[in-house]
Amino acid sequence: MSQASLHGKWTVSSSDDDDEVLPPSGTATPKSRRPANAPVSSFAVGSEARQSAVRNQRNPVKFETSSSLSGKRKKEPSDGSGWALSDSDDEDDAEGKRSSQSKLPNWASPNGEAKKPKVESERPPSPHGRLYIDEPDDFFETSFPCLNDTYRFYLNKVTGLDRKFNSGALHIRDILSPLFGTLKESVQFNYCFDIPWMVKQFPSEFRHCPVLIVHGDKREAKARLLQQGQPFPHVRFCQAKLDIAFGTHHTKMMLLWYEEGFRVIILTSNLIRADWYQKTQGMWMSPLFPRLPDGSSENSGESPTFFKRDLLEYLASYRAPELDEWIQRIKEHDLSETRVYLVASTPGRYVGADMERWGHLRLRKLLYDHTNPIPDGEPAGRWPVIGQFSSIGSMGMDKTKWLAGEFQRTLTTLGKSSLRSDPPVHLLYPSVEDVRTSLEGYPAGGSLPYSIQTAQKQIWLHSYFHRWKARRTGRTHAMPHIKTYMRVSPDSTQLAWFLVTSANLSKAAWGALEKNNTQIMVRSYELGVLYVPSAFSLKTFPIDTNPFPASSSSTFGFPVPFDLPPTSYSPTDQPWIWNIPYSQEPDTHGNVWVPS
Repeated sequence: MSQASLHGKWTVSSSDDDDEVLPPSGTATPKSRRPANAPVSSFAVGSEARQSAVRNQRNPVKFETSSSLSGKRKKEPSDGSGWALSDSDDEDDAEGKRSSQSKLPNWASPNGEAKKPKVESERPPSPHGRLYIDEPDDFFETSFPCLNDTYRFYLNKVTGLDRKFNSGALHIRDILSPLFGTLKESVQFNYCFDIPWMVKQFPSEFRHCPVLIVHGDKREAKARLLQQGQPFPHVRFCQAKLDIAFGTHHTKMMLLWYEEGFRVIILTSNLIRADWYQKTQGMWMSPLFPRLPDGSSENSGESPTFFKRDLLEYLASYRAPELDEWIQRIKEHDLSETRVYLVASTPGRYVGADMERWGHLRLRKLLYDHTNPIPDGEPAGRWPVIGQFSSIGSMGMDKTKWLAGEFQRTLTTLGKSSLRSDPPVHLLYPSVEDVRTSLEGYPAGGSLPYSIQTAQKQIWLHSYFHRWKARRTGRTHAMPHIKTYMRVSPDSTQLAWFLVTSANLSKAAWGALEKNNTQIMVRSYELGVLYVPSAFSLKTFPIDTNPFPASSSSTFGFPVPFDLPPTSYSPTDQPWIWNIPYSQEPDTHGNVWVPS
């Protein structure tokens, strides 16, 4: 069967018609088995795309000019670090989405010589099918880095970039280093973990400090995660309650308790090597929050954005005894310096005033209360909304079902003006060409799990799509796992607001209205922070057009991760879809993507 659209043609084998309902993300599919003798930490739990990407990493198919792509399986030793993929947000299965398990990409070595494509000098060799490349000695910080203390928004370091593009960016090893505090204990909230790798990221002096893992895994996936943790007695676990089908624990947050105080980091990276290697990620790092004086009132240490209250409310939503001591610790610290708003999702069905506590209605409420209409009488309709993400759920048969029906209304809210603007909406999602020419090549697409089954039902969505281009941050070829949403001026010099979050473009992440708009249902845990100019005594945020290398001089320019204005898909561009073949052109490492 084939599917034609404005953005090329997709071809799917007939076996794709024999679909089976996927289990919730975070569980193993029946046909996915851990390879014999493979370390537990190298087997990815989670979505079908995640599991297949583990195999993809080790045995790539080389491009060849002959018509056949068959061949014997290439036998290569595992390096024990075979995480290829981040998180999937294909969790709108409750609407009946079905996905075949017969098309997992299997990788083999073909007969004949491989043809190598031209590779730009800025792209280092890929780790896929081989060992990861060790970062140079000066990759990690040895003295306090030059950071933007105005916004406290940072990108991750990317292996293989020019050094200037990592100046002012952070690796997980930098975050956990003694430069930021003398660590006593931490909590790691995330979707996907490689615990042995995670433990190695702590400096030796903190490597045995207690760590609490907050996860959403169940059944076999939970058993594998607990098995990963067995060699590490200082690692404990807390399972997040997922009471609504097809929800995930997608929040990514670190709570770090130091001798000197307390810090919160809200980020977009899973705790696996691949997410901190050659992908674009983002994070908000809080200031170091000092301990309140003994005898302080319960309301002490609150910020103008009520961040402390909202963080405590979010942690309480887990209903987990393991988090009680952390809730108490936060109460004992001064969070008053915080200038961002917390935007969280937590599973449930909410009515009345509770509808505005979570999901996109929480974002709508904040934009209504804390942003201002476009100044100087300029038409708000000219300020486009931009959404950028790494995964896409089911939107419905047309845009009115959810995207334009409710989510777009949230994104276009700007202050208390009664005038309803209808600005352009630009959605950034990598094209096939973006993935093919990336640092990782086609395996980067394992972290972009948009399935053909979902895409075929919403071809209308693809007219919104724009390419991933990030020259200003040096990350055009580092595929995005970051998720950002923002409102931008027509000349791309100002921001009305900016959000960095774990939430992809899906109803499960953001919530969907039910019962004639009297109830909102949210499936997943998500977390992000919202920047509004009023919290920084500004009318708009100026955009920093050259954020790297970081400068020691203070700047009010906001470091948007990608280029503005965004570039629309051409008529021949196709959105990356992970579970169909791409064998016409090789990627930057001479490989093709061949589902079996």
